[in-house]
This record gives sequence, C-alpha cells and structure tokens, in this order.
Amino acid sequence: MDDVERYCPEAFWHLAQPLLPPHPERHQGGGRRRTDDRAMLAAIMYVLGSGCSWRTLPGSFPVHWRTAHRRFTEWVELGVMAALHQATLDVLGLAAQTDWSRANIDSTHAVRARGGPDRAQPSRPGQARFQPK
Repeated sequence: MDDVERYCPEAFWHLAQPLLPPHPERHQGGGRRRTDDRAMLAAIMYVLGSGCSWRTLPGSFPVHWRTAHRRFTEWVELGVMAALHQATLDVLGLAAQTDWSRANIDSTHAVRARGGPDRAQPSRPGQARFQPK
C-alpha cells in the first residue's frame, strides 16, 4: 500500500471529492499540469496527522511540500477543510463510530497580554524599562 492509499483511502476520497473546488481553467494549455487532488489530500492529511512541518513531507508522496501547503491554504480559505471535517464527523456519527470519551473542548481565546513599561512615562536611554514595586 502506498502513502496515497494509506492517508487517503478510497472511502475517504469519495467523501472528500465532491467538496473540492473545480480545477482552474488552463487557457491555451499553458502552465504545469495540476497535481492530483487525491495525492495532495493524502499529503495534507499526513502533515496534519503527524504534526511534521511542510518541509519534511516524505519523498514517498508524489507532491512538493510547497504545492501541498499552497493547496491546503487555498482549501482552508474556501472552507473545504471545515466541510470535510464536518462530513467526516457526520459519517462517523451515523455509523456510531464517534468516541466522545476522547473528545477535547478548547476554550482558549485571544486576550491581549499587557506587559512592559507604562506608556505614560517615556523611557530614556539607559533607564530600566521595568522597575518592580
């Protein structure tokens, strides 16, 4: 079994394929041929699952890491990855294959951290920026 089949099995590909945007039209046949979407999805799933960096994508995938990152960014912006995640959860839920004991709820949110000197008092060169009370 090659990496494309391992990280994008047939059933997952059938779920993902209708969610992918159509290929952009190549006018007058110019440019390079578009990399196969299934191979690209398999490479993206490998990076997301393994936690490796895009640059360390193994050579066993028939895609370049820059192309994989660019396609991932494009699909995120178009909502493809969110739709694929929801579709996967729907299929697993219908088959009673969702293990909610392993679910994680993330409640983090952005809060600006205030640190450093008080902006009301300009600092002078050589003066300590922060002085404990």
